[in-house]
Formats: sequence, structure tokens, C-alpha cells
Amino acid sequence: MTTTTSATRRQEPRLREGGPLGEEYEHEPVPQGARRGLLSVSAVWFGFPMNLGNAVFGGVIVYNLGLAQGAAAILLGNLVLFAYVGALSWLAGRTGENFSHQAARTFGTLGSRIPAAFLSTVVIGWYSFQIGLSGTTLQEALGWAPLLGALAGGVLYTVLTVLGIRALSLIGLVATPLFVVLAGVALWFGLAEGGTSLGHALSYEGAGHALSFGAAMSIVIAGFSDSGTMTADFTRWARSGRAAVAAASCAFPFANSVSYLVGGLVVAVGGAVDPAVNGGGFLGLLTGHGPLLTSVAVLFVFVNLGSVASHCLYNGAVGWSAITPFRMRPLAIALSVLGLVAAMTGVWSLFLDWLNLLGIFVPPIGAVLITDQLFLRRRTAGREARAYRPGALVAWGAGAGAATVAHYLLPGSVDALIGMAVACGVFLAVERTAPAPVAQVA
Repeated sequence: MTTTTSATRRQEPRLREGGPLGEEYEHEPVPQGARRGLLSVSAVWFGFPMNLGNAVFGGVIVYNLGLAQGAAAILLGNLVLFAYVGALSWLAGRTGENFSHQAARTFGTLGSRIPAAFLSTVVIGWYSFQIGLSGTTLQEALGWAPLLGALAGGVLYTVLTVLGIRALSLIGLVATPLFVVLAGVALWFGLAEGGTSLGHALSYEGAGHALSFGAAMSIVIAGFSDSGTMTADFTRWARSGRAAVAAASCAFPFANSVSYLVGGLVVAVGGAVDPAVNGGGFLGLLTGHGPLLTSVAVLFVFVNLGSVASHCLYNGAVGWSAITPFRMRPLAIALSVLGLVAAMTGVWSLFLDWLNLLGIFVPPIGAVLITDQLFLRRRTAGREARAYRPGALVAWGAGAGAATVAHYLLPGSVDALIGMAVACGVFLAVERTAPAPVAQVA
């Protein structure tokens, strides 16, 4: 007890090393004295999934499956995310480690750089998508030049990220009620202008046939498989494993389900324009009702997309800082510039291919981590550090390969679940045939 207290006291000065912006602990676990309360950590997570992009995807799902089946696919997908992200969050809350340090335990100190670099780059693709979406959304709603909207968004989102975890909490506290209120207003206008009743909307059976139930679940899981796998970057700030799980549960199944279902309801009430492509995007329902609501809608775009973009940029910057000697904030600026350049090329428009990539390659990473550090924790506790753990890399590859086969040869399957199951099974098999790990001598 005395040793722990002394260590905590020695770490207290570190709480001020980041200056007015605060210390982000990119290269070490967050000390207990720097951890944040449940509301603060929960705000980081529940503001993240409540975004216009999810409403678009939710609308596409409901357009193809109908409201009842679409809602079921959305809820089941979110329950999978809760189990997946919740387990990884519990590990982070116990140790205070970010994703890259968490991965080093399983993949090795050098081997972990492969999944860490992969995920830290993938999330910048999502950041680029949010920048591009900022420009095109404002163009469609207000006639702004897309480049202007994208540049304004990029600058704002970078500033938020540089401010650190505190800013992510704050924007979550603002973005969530703003989304709920404006979604309600949009649905009201949609009902009034769509000429349909609420009862008819609730019995909406869909008009498309492009998605199966399994494919819809895959969209839900893939949409947050990257930042969900990197949840430790956020939940390492929680004061315990339980608090970390509670914070993650605010996003999955709650906030993420709400944003998807809002998009589905927008389609069901007839408020969506070309729902097969645009899904349940509802910004158009908020414009044309006077300058006040239009101004609020513009603010909503930047707050809403800014919440997603800043979280993704934070994931990328923390990830790269953990595997390089650089700090989070300079990397956030550099990665933001790269994301903006990518957005200007139009690469963000390939988001469906992006989702397929995420659903295939990302979930097996988390499955291996959970299997190693949760299911096998008694066997692996205290083992000596190694540069590479080939079994973990093989299991990841096997899971990704199985998910790829399922995607192309088993239409309608849930690729992410297949990839996770195979990765888990292969890793268990490898560990059972390997000699017992040697405990590290203190």
C-alpha cells in the first residue's frame, strides 16, 4: 500500500507536464491520479456514434429490410459491438494502457506495430471521410463550395483533437443532445411533409433488396470496428475496468442504436431523398424553415461531424505516437493534413469498400487480444516480454482470411463474426500446442 501511494505521489507532477492542454500519456499508462470520472469518459464515447453518417447507414438498412427487420439487425449488431468493445474497455480500465501498449502484450513489442500502424492509418481514412462529408453536406444543404466546407471542418476538427481528451468529452456533451433534439425536429418535419402517419411509418416494409439481414449486421459492426478496437485510447482514462465498460455501453448498444434508428425512421416517414443512396440523412429536412433553424443546422454539421472526426484523429495520433518517439499533438496536425489531402482526391467517397475492409481485417485483431488477455489471462499473466508473438499474428491472418472468404463466397453471412471466431479458435489452438509461458522474474 505504501509503495503504491508513493508511486502515485511521484506521478502527480506529471499531471502538469502537458501545460494548459494537459498530459495525454501517449507513451505510458494513465496513472490512477490522472483518471477521469464516469461522466467524462462516457461523454467521450456516447457523443461519438451519434452522427449523420450512422443515420445514413441506418436509413440504407431500413430501406432494404423494412423497419422491423432493420431495427433487429441494428440492435443485434450493437450487442455484438457491446461485447467486443466492452471486453477491450475492461482491459484498458484495469491497466490504463492505450491500444498500442495493449497490443504489445499480445503481439509482441515489435509485432504490435503491425496492427497498431494499420489501425492508426485506417482511422485517418474515417477522418478524411468526415472532412469530405462536411464539404458535400454543406454544399447540398446551403450551396457552399465543398472545398470551403472541407477546409473549415478540417481546421476545426484538428483544433479539437489537439486540445485532447478534455475536448472530446466536451464535444460529446454538446453533440449528443444536439443530435437528439434536431433528429426529433427533422422527424417532425418528415412526418408533416411526407404525407404519412406514424402508424404507417412503423409498419414500413422497405423498398430495396440490396442487403441481407447478415449484411446489415456487418455494416453496423464494421462501422465501429476500428475505433471500437482502439477503445483503450479512450477508456484508459476510466478509474476501473467496470467504469470503462459502463462508459463503452453508453455507445454500444445505446447511442449507436439511436443514430441508426433515427436514420431508419427518416426513411420510414418518407423524409429521405433517394434513400437507396443517401439513406437516412436528415439535414435537408432542417433547412428551408427560416434563418434561425438553418444557422443551427450549419452548427450541427460541424459539431456532429467534428465529434466523429476528432475522435478518429485522436485515435490515429495516439496510435502513431505510441509506436514512434513523437507526441500526440504534432502528429495530430500532420495526420490532419494527410487526411485533408486524401479528402481532396475524393477517396472518401469509397466508403462502402472501406466498410468491407474494416469488417474483414479489423475484428480479428480485437478477438486475438480478448482471447489472450481475458480468456487465457491465468496462463499468460506475468509472462516475459517478447519482440514478436507469431501465434497472435497467424491468428489475425487466419481470421481475416476466413472473413474474406465468407464475404465473397457466403453472401449474407456476418463477416466480422466469422473472422472473430476463426481468429479466436486459431489462437487457442496455437497456445494449447505451445509450451507454458515463462513468468517474468521481478
